[in-house]
Amino acid sequence: MNKLSRFIREVSCALLFSFALILLPATKAKAAERQISGQVLSAEDKAPLPGVTIIVKGNNSVGTATDTEGKFKLTVPDEATLILSYIGYTSQEIVVGNQSELTIELAPDQKQLSEVVVIGYGTQKKGDVTSSVASIKREDFIKGTVRDAAQLVQGKVAGLRITTPSGSPTSNTQINLRGINSINGTSDPLILIDGIPGGLNTVAPEDIESVDVLKDGSAAAIYGTRATGGVILITTRKNRGTSKSTIEYSNYVNVQTIASRPQLLTGDDYRQKIKEGIDYTDYGGNTDWLSEIMQKPVSHNHNLTFFGGNSTTNFTGSVNYRNWEGIFLRSGQSRFTGRADLNHSMFNHKLKTNLQLINRITSTNGAVSPADNDAAYGYIYRQAMIRNPTDRVKTETGAWQERDGYFYENPVSRIYESNYAAKFKEMRMSGSIDYAPINDLNFKLLVSNVQNSTLDGGSTTFNHTNTRLSNQNATAFRSTNADNQNLLEFTGNYAKSFGKHRFTLLGGYSWQDATYEEFSASNWDFPTDSYDWNNLGAGGALQKGQAAMASSKNKWQLAGFFGRLTYSFNEKYLFMASVRREGSSRFGVNNQWGTFPAASVGWRLSKEKFMEGLTGVSEIKLRAGFGVTGTIANSPYLSQISYNFDRNEGAFIGGKWVPGFVPARNFNPNLRWEKKEEVNAGIDFGFMKNRISGSVDFYSRKVKDLLYDFPVPVPPYLTNIMQINAGTMKNQGLEVLLNLVPVQTANLQWNSGFTYSTNRNKLVSLSNDQFEAANDFFDAGYTGEPIQVSTHRVKVGEPIGRFFVWKSVGVDEKGAWLIENKDGEVIPIANATPEDRQYYGNGIPKHILGWNNSVRFKSFDLAVNMRGAFGYDILNFQSMFYNNPRNKAYNMLKTAYDPIDGKVLNTDLVYVSNYIENGNYWKIDNVTLGYTLPVNLVKGMKNARIFVSGLNLITLTKYSGVDPEGVVMTGFAPGSDQRDKYPTTRTFTAGLSVTF
Repeated sequence: MNKLSRFIREVSCALLFSFALILLPATKAKAAERQISGQVLSAEDKAPLPGVTIIVKGNNSVGTATDTEGKFKLTVPDEATLILSYIGYTSQEIVVGNQSELTIELAPDQKQLSEVVVIGYGTQKKGDVTSSVASIKREDFIKGTVRDAAQLVQGKVAGLRITTPSGSPTSNTQINLRGINSINGTSDPLILIDGIPGGLNTVAPEDIESVDVLKDGSAAAIYGTRATGGVILITTRKNRGTSKSTIEYSNYVNVQTIASRPQLLTGDDYRQKIKEGIDYTDYGGNTDWLSEIMQKPVSHNHNLTFFGGNSTTNFTGSVNYRNWEGIFLRSGQSRFTGRADLNHSMFNHKLKTNLQLINRITSTNGAVSPADNDAAYGYIYRQAMIRNPTDRVKTETGAWQERDGYFYENPVSRIYESNYAAKFKEMRMSGSIDYAPINDLNFKLLVSNVQNSTLDGGSTTFNHTNTRLSNQNATAFRSTNADNQNLLEFTGNYAKSFGKHRFTLLGGYSWQDATYEEFSASNWDFPTDSYDWNNLGAGGALQKGQAAMASSKNKWQLAGFFGRLTYSFNEKYLFMASVRREGSSRFGVNNQWGTFPAASVGWRLSKEKFMEGLTGVSEIKLRAGFGVTGTIANSPYLSQISYNFDRNEGAFIGGKWVPGFVPARNFNPNLRWEKKEEVNAGIDFGFMKNRISGSVDFYSRKVKDLLYDFPVPVPPYLTNIMQINAGTMKNQGLEVLLNLVPVQTANLQWNSGFTYSTNRNKLVSLSNDQFEAANDFFDAGYTGEPIQVSTHRVKVGEPIGRFFVWKSVGVDEKGAWLIENKDGEVIPIANATPEDRQYYGNGIPKHILGWNNSVRFKSFDLAVNMRGAFGYDILNFQSMFYNNPRNKAYNMLKTAYDPIDGKVLNTDLVYVSNYIENGNYWKIDNVTLGYTLPVNLVKGMKNARIFVSGLNLITLTKYSGVDPEGVVMTGFAPGSDQRDKYPTTRTFTAGLSVTF
């Protein structure tokens, strides 16, 4: 860690604990007190309201609640102001003055239904929404340490699965909405930050106001080809036009440990095995190799936000700095994010302008080999797992202790004899003009430019194992890439109400283009290893013609016209319809344009007269929708012919022989989008003044024209593989959201929320009328060496996510696996054939649950977030590779000698069903305890809160691996707990936030 980072960390720790020690004991002089009494009634029907919370403003410890007749008594200081709150009613502040008897009326709160939800190209009242849309506001975000925007809403949106499979400070969360929707396209959601495409890390989590998720086709179709995986709309914090200036500062410091440490044989265990006659080599040491490559990381995060201006001109500015260390030595990342948002209105607020700048700089430093940082540390982790624990890190002369062996290297030397540095820079500039010529009509023009670039370099020294194993005498590489994206959107919106009718009409045009280019070069055999990557030309491999160099560039454009109509009659009968016509340069000349329609309806049953007698019903709304979205191709040029250059070969081009060029891709003018058709039906409900509320959704998806690689004849085609639209996939599921307020008193309030989702995927076909797939299945996943077989098979007519494996049924007398063959007979594994492999288990959970709780007791707040997944299996790579004592050259788990059927395993490494385990888990994931200091304790300080938090605290599971959640959950090889990975971590945090 550099000196500046260490200084900031120490200052943040000092600030945190100084506030805790200085502010907590502080007290204020006690004012004169007197007793008051009163009654609280409903303004709607004058009925008494029991259980209304009443507290004295500025002193949360003084308060009460109304009794069954709505009455209360309370001792208050002079000049007190009362704050009254009650679920289903608007909160009020009442100045007591010289009154001793009060009668207070609370108005029904329509906030939950009139609350604004962000949808495509606009907003809508929650009560009018007819699609499946989830909205999480800032006050409901996950507290404590969060990696990115996704972790803010983890476990809070039914159907949106968010996991953290890696503990690396450079990795992101893994996110999936409503299952797998493509074979060769992406299933990732489209992420928009204030309407502009971005990522989960584009802005700091502290800078986010709300996260809205468009889950079904009727909501997402307005975004056309990019929306099959759903749409996540991130809204940043903005000044709301107040004339007050506000400064907010928050920071936290955290420490991490490995979530679950593998239990390997120690040096003493080796020596005991030798005494038992087992052929191990004892080098005389006792080294804990995992400890040798790990550290106790301390990370810190700081955020400073400014709000200022007035109703005409206002601004928001924020600065975020994060420095995270990893549990592996020399792994870490620092990130700086700055944002400025300026708003100005003129002509009596008819013309509004906005200018926003976001600058992000990420620096990564550490050890690497190869360029993929996470993969590099994963390989180092493997070497620490297999290293002989009786060996030493260094020899008596101080050199690294190395041994001969297949893929057997000193893990500590790989960390210290390699270097890596990367810097990512992004500048996002956007501006908008919103003009309302008349009250009901407005036009908006939004333009943006996003430029980002990455420059990285890596090197190894003379003492690195590359020198010993490959005689490379130091290696180095340097690479860079740049991406430039432009966006222009023009929309017009007309809203009108007359009588019981209300409607809005939206129309717009969108243009997006992007240019990406990259360059890389590498060399080896350097005269000195002091150059790192800063003098690539000095490497001897260049003179030998063995150095590498590559470059590429691509560009794409996307244009769309769209429109949407919403209609409401008497706030009971709701309707929405939209259509988008979109064209892309990524597809063939015959299919560059596609149409994506959507429609949905809603019926607010609770507004009907026959429901008036049901006093406990706050809201019941039935809704149904249909929408078509698309999946765009990953590469810009899949429909176009392409040639590679090879000096030893050639091809006929235009009827002439051209030496050096070899066909690499066929011309396909008919290539088009994948098309997803989705039906969604749901119900929104609220009871007991919305103390019980939630929703239930059922959806069914059908994805047509899947992009799939087909074998084709040569000739007439130039190559034997071509990506073609063929095949169909089905996907259906159920989602449930339930929010409760079990307790609400003056001093105590408990909010609880449950989420549940289930999803089923099935591959329906892999062919179309013109092309027939060579097989009715395709394989996915890979075990890696030395086993080297696929792990999953996706078959037409069958569920996605199933393992394809030899089914083990025990071991024979010699300790070799017995398996069940294709005829159901038990045979030795030595006699097994590939045809004997069978489907076994599934890596996709059938049931995903979340339970989120927040409790406020006076000035204390407690949040407990729990999640779980059930009905799925995990392929335990760690067990498959390290629970077999056959190869004595590698270390293994302590359980490797546990008998199976009374016999110790004695066979080569092999992929059998024994290593597929039940993955069910329930995780107490995030627990945060906070304390809010009294108001105005320090002059000028409006609010202050300190907190402690734990992340990934407890996992209840029978799975024997490291972490049942730290596995691959996307793609066609789900449930794979890879051996070469950066392990998941447990995090403990202390933090402070202050507002002035």
